[in-house]
Amino acid sequence: MRIAVAGGTGTVGRPTVEAVRAAGHEAVVLSRSQGVDLVTGQGLDYALAGADAVIDVASVETLKASAAVEFFTAATGNLVSAAADAGVGHVVLLSIVGIDRIPYDYYAGKVAQEKIVEASRVPWTILRATQFHEFAGQMFARAKLGPLHVAPNARTQPVAAGEVGERLATLASGVPQGRVRDLAGPREERLAEMVRAFARREGYRGWVPALNVPGPQMAGMRAGHALPGPDADLGRQTFTEWLAAS
Repeated sequence: MRIAVAGGTGTVGRPTVEAVRAAGHEAVVLSRSQGVDLVTGQGLDYALAGADAVIDVASVETLKASAAVEFFTAATGNLVSAAADAGVGHVVLLSIVGIDRIPYDYYAGKVAQEKIVEASRVPWTILRATQFHEFAGQMFARAKLGPLHVAPNARTQPVAAGEVGERLATLASGVPQGRVRDLAGPREERLAEMVRAFARREGYRGWVPALNVPGPQMAGMRAGHALPGPDADLGRQTFTEWLAAS
């Protein structure tokens, strides 16, 4: 099969491309570095020619709901429209567990994105996953009070990005299934402890206090709204194992 991966150079995009190729399929990376602009649609028609399936793992860094909605509406809208015109038979979207339970600005964009895929002319599959293990490093870098790093209190069940990529590759090579079971890591973790463990691994020896960071995302995560339900599929690699191996 010829499978196109939108956002194929990102945290989950790279292992998704690797998983597609490991399964014996041809992977086409849709990214600006490859001459494809999802927001404008430039290069999509050429890149999708002959594609059997598309995996959408594209993302944007923004803290504004309007910017997130604008990006995902344009990018995924262009992607599914071009896929339909190219005769692609299957679109697979990666989404996030809890986006309809946490009123977080970025999640508003993901909710809009899901609706676009669901209304697409192309048969589709949507997989929601929990945060990746890399989330700890992202929080270590971003959660700061001046020069002080802080560890947000939150509940999470992180999953290995590589395992998400494997699942997406498997889904793309199969028949469209609509919304499938969520994918999460093997066990619940405390985000504050994850951030502290990451800091130690990086050689940081300063104080990293655990705090209730304000904002809807962390409030929702403290309440458990980002955790998977009892019917979710669980991955294999724990955060501790990932930290030791990365």
